[in-house]
Amino acid sequence: MFEEEDQDHTQMIEIHAELQRLSGLMHDAGYIPCTEIVLDNVQEEEKVFHLCHHSEKLAIGFGHIDTAPGTPLRIRKNLRVCKDCHTSTKLISKIVGRAIIMVRYANHFHHF
Repeated sequence: MFEEEDQDHTQMIEIHAELQRLSGLMHDAGYIPCTEIVLDNVQEEEKVFHLCHHSEKLAIGFGHIDTAPGTPLRIRKNLRVCKDCHTSTKLISKIVGRAIIMVRYANHFHHF
């Protein structure tokens, strides 16, 4: 289980490295972070940093390093997925060729 900006996981260094790798691939594919959803009064770079540490992105990073390539990732989420996480999850799924399913309760899910 991850929380936004979580730093307590034992594999956090590996998760951050994987997110950095995925971020580079997304950038190469034309991804532009949706920073207008970050309400903090901080510089653009820090807004991008906050977006990279949303709980669903941490879960995706962990899933990529802890499961076999090509296997679907199922991520349970108790809150709505932000616009940036939705866009980046869709792009990550396409880039790495892996299904990513975001489950929110029993009757609401996103399938990428």
